[in-house]
Parts: sequence; structure tokens; C-alpha cells
Amino acid sequence: MATENTAAIAVLDIGKTNVKLALIDDAGRVLAEQRRPNTVLRDGPYPHHDTDGIWTWMLDTLKGFAAQAQVTAIVPVTHGATAALVDDNGLVLPVLDYEFEPPAQQHTEYLGQRPAYDATYSPQLPAGLNLGRQLAWLAQAFPADVARAKHILMYPQYWAWRLSGVAAGEVTSLGCHTDLWQPASAQYSQLVERMGWTQQMPALRNAWDALGAVSPDVAARTGLPADCQVICGIHDSNASLLRHLDPQGSHAAPPAVLSTGTWVIAAVPGGPLDGLKEQSDMLANCSALGQPVPCMRFMGGREFAALAGTDATACSVDDLQQIIDQGTYALPTFAEAGGPFAGRKGSVVGPALPADAERTALATLYVVLMSDYCLTALGSAGDIVVEGSFTNNPHFAPLLAALRRGQQVIVTDDASGTTGGGWMLAHWGKVPAVQAHAAAPIALQGWAQYRERWLTLVG
Repeated sequence: MATENTAAIAVLDIGKTNVKLALIDDAGRVLAEQRRPNTVLRDGPYPHHDTDGIWTWMLDTLKGFAAQAQVTAIVPVTHGATAALVDDNGLVLPVLDYEFEPPAQQHTEYLGQRPAYDATYSPQLPAGLNLGRQLAWLAQAFPADVARAKHILMYPQYWAWRLSGVAAGEVTSLGCHTDLWQPASAQYSQLVERMGWTQQMPALRNAWDALGAVSPDVAARTGLPADCQVICGIHDSNASLLRHLDPQGSHAAPPAVLSTGTWVIAAVPGGPLDGLKEQSDMLANCSALGQPVPCMRFMGGREFAALAGTDATACSVDDLQQIIDQGTYALPTFAEAGGPFAGRKGSVVGPALPADAERTALATLYVVLMSDYCLTALGSAGDIVVEGSFTNNPHFAPLLAALRRGQQVIVTDDASGTTGGGWMLAHWGKVPAVQAHAAAPIALQGWAQYRERWLTLVG
């Protein structure tokens, strides 16, 4: 049981769907956890994140945490494709939601401004998923506000700045399909200089660097110790990847990692960049160690919900077998936010599904097939680690293991690898103890043939 003398850290984990604050002790045990929806507000000049709502909720939650343990550090971990423009007084504009679609004319203009794919390995994406497009549109629509911004902060570093008053840049969010960063050469892209943003980019820091103590106001409002440190922070899928990286480079073949949640991101550390294809939404993220990491992703959590329903009924192995036997297929895509089949309208072909459990089964088969597709495209040949919300689906990893013969599919007991990665940043050099097991391939008749037919249908 936690006491006021128990040392612990707080991880602020902002996903696209939910915001979580976790209290974790020095042994990596979660002592407390609180969640709230990540609400998008529509009462301003454009859809934007409820930063004030998150801030008030976070301070109230931290106050409760401070009564339970000696909180020594706070680590922000957030989704990508999001930035905050600030001056000394705070935001100069609301934080734009990356699902907002700027005017078509601006998109055409931006295509002439963005760097070449082989410089950034950042594919052209819809809406504001290329952060450079967001910033270019804001500069065009609100030139005076953008001009008076002192800093352009990536989203984790915005929260670090708001907690500590120290501005910083960090490569994992800069290198997340933003058009702003060149992962292979570890420097800003030509877009940053071309748009005049260089002076607004704060000094780069390591994700694990302590920027300083919480501000006196935060300490007073929460009861946190005055010397509680604020860690620079990290992009969420890179937090999940962190425990599988080796700072000394002694591991010849780190595992591929499937970070699952609203987005499913397949990452193959150490993989080649020359096989990446822009039209397939393949990209190179930048790890916390500054290394380019070939990745491919799709909006798996949202697509699963679209197929199964938000109140999905659990399915059985028999339900999965029924879908395979009757030949019902879900064909991409069911989210309008990139992925290897971006621009296609999702469809279900074959016999209809009368039962809720069968819809869950179809959704499960679909996200497994999409994950398998991404791993194959990236050339994954070694172990595969599954982290995140899909670890709660008992069929996901066994189905994947049945398709990835010769590879071991490992499932962690941590449904939030992002939280574990956040803990690592505050305890740099240590890896949290996480229980994991190899998934036994599930024996379904015709599963491999179902995949081949699916691949034929998706072309």
C-alpha cells in the first residue's frame, strides 16, 4: 500500500481517445490511475483540444496522488501530429485537432511546400496528420498569432512547459510524420527554414532529460514537493517502443513492436528505410535514441469499434471459425485517417452477420490481417511484441501467431506500454519488470486460406 513516504512518479498519458494519469512507484508498480475522455471542443475558430479541461483535471488528480505518495517526477506522453504555439502568457491559439481538414486550396499550396518523401520519410496524409500542414494553415489563417508565438512546442513538451515553464524540443514527436524532421540525418527539414519557424523551435533535449522542477503555482495547487521534476516527455508509440531499444546497440535484432490502441503502429527497429513506400503510408519514426525506425500503421482501434460497435460483445473461437467458414470479409478502410489503404471506403462482403459476437469476431480477424499486412510490408522476420489495448483481446495474438510461422509473438501484461515507457524516462537506464508470454497459435481451419483470399480482395 502506498504511503506519503512512498517514492513514485506520475505519467500523464494523452491518447487520441482518452487521457490517463498513472502513479507508479520506483519498482514499476501502478499505485493509482485516473482517466477522462480526450474531448475535442468546437466552440472556437476550429476544432481543438480541451487543454484547460485536461489541466484542471490533471492538477486535481495530482493533488490526490500527492496525498498517496512522494511524487518525485512527472512525465508527459502524448499522441503525435499535435503542436502548441505559445508566448510567455500561454497559448496564442487553441491546440488544433489533427482530424480537422484545412481548406482544399491550402492543401494544394502545401503540396508545393512540403519536403520530398526521401528526405523526411513522412508520407502525405489526410487532414492535419502531417503537422507541417497544420502549422502552414495556421500561419496562413492567423498570421499575427503565429508570428507572436515564442515557441512551437510538440504536444508532450507543451505539457512539460506548462508544468515547469521550460521550453524544449524532442525528436520522437518531431519525427512523427510531421514533414518537419529528417530522421536519417537527425536535423530539421527544409520546410522549417522555408516557413520561418527556425527561431520558434526550442533547443532539443533528450526525452528523459529533467527540464526542472514544477512551478511554484503547480506545487501550491497540488501539494507536490517543490523539487518534483518535470521530464521532457515522448511521443506515445515511441514510449511503447522504448523498453525494446538498446542504448548500447548490443542487440543484433530487436523485436518488432505492435503498439495498439486508437492507432496500431507496427515498428521494426533496425529495419531498412529503402523499402518504405509513401503511397502505402509507410514512414520512419524517430526513436528516443535518435534512430530512424521503419513503421506502418492503421487506425485499428477506431476501425475495430466501427466493425464491432462501441459496446462490442465478446466473441468465441467458434464465432471466429464461423466467420472463416462462411467467408465474410471486412475490406479496408473504416477510418478516414491514413493507413496502407487510405482513400478506400470500407465494406463487408459475404454472408451477413446476425449476431453481435460475430461482428466482434469479424473485427478481430480484420485487425489481425491488417497488422499482419503491415509486418510483412516492413519485412519483419524476428520476434513480435504486442503491447497496448489489443492485449485485452484474447484472440488477437494467437491469431497473429498462427499467421507468422517461424516468428514468436509475445504478449505483455501491460495494456499500456506508453505508461511503462514513461516510467523508464524517469528511471533512465532501468527497464520496468513486465510479465510477458509467447502466444500459442490458435488452430482454426482455413485461417491461412482466409488470409490469402483477403489479400486477393484488397489487391
